[in-house]
Amino acid sequence: MTFKILVTNDDGINAPGLVIAEKIAHDISGKNGTVVTVAPSLDQSGVGHSISYLRPSLITKHNDTRYSVEGSPSDCVLAGIHYVMKDNKPDLILSGVNKGHNVAEDILYSGTVGAAMEGALQGVKSIALSQCYSKDSLLFHDSFETVRNISAKICLKLITLDKWNLKPYETFYNINFPPVRNSEIRGICVCKQGRRSNSSFGLDSITSPNGRTFLMVNHTPKNSSNKETGRFKSDLEKMSNNFVTVTPLKADLTEYDELEKLDKIFKNDS
Repeated sequence: MTFKILVTNDDGINAPGLVIAEKIAHDISGKNGTVVTVAPSLDQSGVGHSISYLRPSLITKHNDTRYSVEGSPSDCVLAGIHYVMKDNKPDLILSGVNKGHNVAEDILYSGTVGAAMEGALQGVKSIALSQCYSKDSLLFHDSFETVRNISAKICLKLITLDKWNLKPYETFYNINFPPVRNSEIRGICVCKQGRRSNSSFGLDSITSPNGRTFLMVNHTPKNSSNKETGRFKSDLEKMSNNFVTVTPLKADLTEYDELEKLDKIFKNDS
């Protein structure tokens, strides 16, 4: 089998994880496959699923298969599908490899996940890849060792899912790799999105010498989650225990359990 793959990320065109994602894409695409990269010109971490709706985005061609866009990861997906690969649209979008995890509520802020979401909305199978790191793993000879070694195999299994083949726009996948050596991986675990007991984002104020106040968002994630129930554990819990986590996601944010209740409340007002 051969595949046409679009690679993007949120860390920017010069990020080391992007090179890893390109290597993974080549491992997946097959001998006669196609791999094209369209990534942000600058780091776009934390922009989520935003698009540059009110301004144009400059695109720069670096070579026949590598482009950068002055915009968000979702802009890059749109540029890849509707401009760079418009005559040879991708079968798969790989977003990453992000330097840092995208689990629990981080998913809602992640540009890496946002790009995969846009791919799904465009009707293309999409996978987000993130490599967690720690003080110890940053000292490894290859801090991307785990994702480099086993992600292609995981992605190939997802690509061939019958349900996904029928309705690729309904689901996309978020994969996280723990900050350990490949030999220390305990397995691959299908997980639900977790939720930390406290928000990992806050705000600090800074006063400049001229008396003006600036606000800085701080991010202090804790690798602990709310008490888990049910068969499927959270991505946060399992990744913290050295499992690779695979979480199916949907762009549909509807709280279906609330529909009937709300309908009864408002039906007489319509």
